[in-house]
Amino acid sequence: MRMSFTVAVAGASGYAGGEVLRLLADHPDAIVGAVTANSNAGDPLTQHHPHLAGLADKVLQPTTPDALAGHDVIVLGLPHGTSGPLAAALEQVSPDSILVDLGADHRLESAADWAHYYKSEHPGTWTYGMPELLTGWAWQGEVPPKQRDHLRTAKRIAVPGCNVTAVTLALAPGIAAGQLSPKDLVAVLACGVSGAGKAPKPHLIAAEILGAASPYQVGGVHRHIPEILQNLAKAGGAGGTISFTPTLVPMSRGILATCTALPGPGFDPAMLRQAWERAYGDERFIHLLPAGTWPNTAATLGANTALVQVAYDERAGRVVAIAAIDNLVKGTAGAAIQSINLALGLPEWAGLTVNGVAP
Repeated sequence: MRMSFTVAVAGASGYAGGEVLRLLADHPDAIVGAVTANSNAGDPLTQHHPHLAGLADKVLQPTTPDALAGHDVIVLGLPHGTSGPLAAALEQVSPDSILVDLGADHRLESAADWAHYYKSEHPGTWTYGMPELLTGWAWQGEVPPKQRDHLRTAKRIAVPGCNVTAVTLALAPGIAAGQLSPKDLVAVLACGVSGAGKAPKPHLIAAEILGAASPYQVGGVHRHIPEILQNLAKAGGAGGTISFTPTLVPMSRGILATCTALPGPGFDPAMLRQAWERAYGDERFIHLLPAGTWPNTAATLGANTALVQVAYDERAGRVVAIAAIDNLVKGTAGAAIQSINLALGLPEWAGLTVNGVAP
């Protein structure tokens, strides 16, 4: 008999916290408990998320350890650098809860990388919440090892960055199979503005973003770079390098990651697609599209689905791998729910859909 579980969400008035709540509201086993937000405490949840009609009775509480404690699962949808101290406090007052961090605080394994990119003390490393991440390779006919094997016993889960998810899912199968070199990777992303968060910023208002495309954090300074390389190293691409350029485009949701790579030592253009077929053939939420069909973000909206395609540009001598995701679902909240399901021993797909919203 399946058992229900209780969930508290910190940062519930933001986009990421709101998306987690949207998925939990339709989860067959989840009971939403406390919802918290510091500056918006006292407001009805639906004042900030009017689309969450099923949670209209919820009122935002201050984000304190006591408000969050005692739930089976606690989700931290907080700005980078703030979930670490709260998690440390929750270790004391709610040690048996599963903690899930939607921010960056617990993603990186290297304290040096954290210090370089985040300019603060490393809060520690939690189990990485990307179930489909390749953690090795396997012989023909065998299922490659993946990160979900570690999530089944996890009590502390770090959800990946949304850009990181798109780039990793696009490139990891080719690197693991030796089809791609991890050196000289290039990734250019078109990103929906919800990935920048809900706080009002002049460059995100309609008058600035509509009709415009704007690159940001260019030239090797983006904080997602070490996380991407960490993931690709697990897939066999140790010592990799990447030129990573995200671009804000006038859409609320979605990421389209166009990645290119040099052929690797095992490159065979006739066998190229097989690496992605082997990696994702049994995955519910990652779809390798038919040859010649390319991913688009609109097909992933509202779904926990990643659409992937790969091809070889013979004239340029580079492989092109493209992934499309909804940054708030597969890129954040969906990955959190997948990981929570695994940690609780529930079906991984519970509360999640592969079907997007169109038009």
